[in-house]
Amino acid sequence: METRRARKRVAKTESSHMRKPIDWQKSSQTTPYPNLKAAKNLWIKVSLRGNRTYIYDGKKRIYTMYSTGGIYKIDSKTGKEKSLTPTGTFYIQKQRGDKFYNAKLGEGANYYVSWLNHGTYLFHSVPTEKGGKYNQKEAAKLGKTQGSHGCIRLSVPDAKWLSTTVPVGTKVVISDD
Repeated sequence: METRRARKRVAKTESSHMRKPIDWQKSSQTTPYPNLKAAKNLWIKVSLRGNRTYIYDGKKRIYTMYSTGGIYKIDSKTGKEKSLTPTGTFYIQKQRGDKFYNAKLGEGANYYVSWLNHGTYLFHSVPTEKGGKYNQKEAAKLGKTQGSHGCIRLSVPDAKWLSTTVPVGTKVVISDD
């Protein structure tokens, strides 16, 4: 019983720190970013349907970010909806940078860090157009619905913070919930 109360207290505290309305130009929380170097058991959980990315130190959630994962399509083999974002356990890779543009997809992003296939699947900012301007229509999906080709989109400040502070080798768990 005490554990349930404690969880409710944590959830209430966290929700009170989430920025509302969602603003892709600002950090997701109104509190400062945590010091990831101080975390003893750092890992990241992504909830695709929940449109959230959580930073944990062991069992303790230390930061929550609004996010947008891959759109859902019908899997021809199973007939069920499946996200374009792979689910499972992955690890932060060394590939990271300030910006990229994918001509084939017709979009790019800023502040990226790879978590699968060395640059194929990334955490990054909301998308940019060819000239580097943010795509307002796609940015408006942040924290509300799916929209990417498989990457995890974050607000501009959240993406910058994550790409410059998360260590290589950090575990990333991506789930469909």
